Amino acid sequence: MLQPTLLDSVQEPTPGPLGQGSRRLSLGEGAWVDLRLGWLAGAESLFEALLTDVDWRAERRRMYDALVDVPRLTRYYAAEDELPHPALAVCRQALSAHYRRELGEDFVTVGLCLYRDGRDSVAWHGDRTGRSATEDTMVAILALGDPRPLLLRPHGGGPSRAVPAGHGDLLVMGGSCQRTWDHCIPKTRQPVGPRISVQFRPAGVH
Repeated sequence: MLQPTLLDSVQEPTPGPLGQGSRRLSLGEGAWVDLRLGWLAGAESLFEALLTDVDWRAERRRMYDALVDVPRLTRYYAAEDELPHPALAVCRQALSAHYRRELGEDFVTVGLCLYRDGRDSVAWHGDRTGRSATEDTMVAILALGDPRPLLLRPHGGGPSRAVPAGHGDLLVMGGSCQRTWDHCIPKTRQPVGPRISVQFRPAGVH
């Protein structure tokens, strides 16, 4: 369970430097993942604010012949939308400044997912709705709250690997990752508290 420090709970959310302290994991076929542990100082303040202030939405989706509840709560902010916390804009700006040369554009949209407990999850998928189905791109994920493993495996199946993404950690999936690899947050029977995933994407990537 998440045990924030007193310093973390009172500190304003502030992203750290990118590049310094990051490590890149090559997945093959042009896919890679950058991991920056502890990127956001004061992560507890942002987590608590988003948990209570965001107008979280429950979705239903058709699977086969039935409508089923999506096992997590979500919220999406387009480029022109006001974000629920100023730290999200600061994080987006920092990511754009660091990755702009490699990505060729800025991060513009912000998606939020709330995993309330171990019963919430997201199935294997790649963010390849839109131009990410044919183009290399990046999706940056800021993890807040209780740690949950993010699993990666080659698209179409194969051995999976776990990428740690704990409180305040940043994970950036780049290159061909969305086309050639899938990722998921599996359900767990372990006692875990809520986790919020903040996803930063370029325009036209879903």
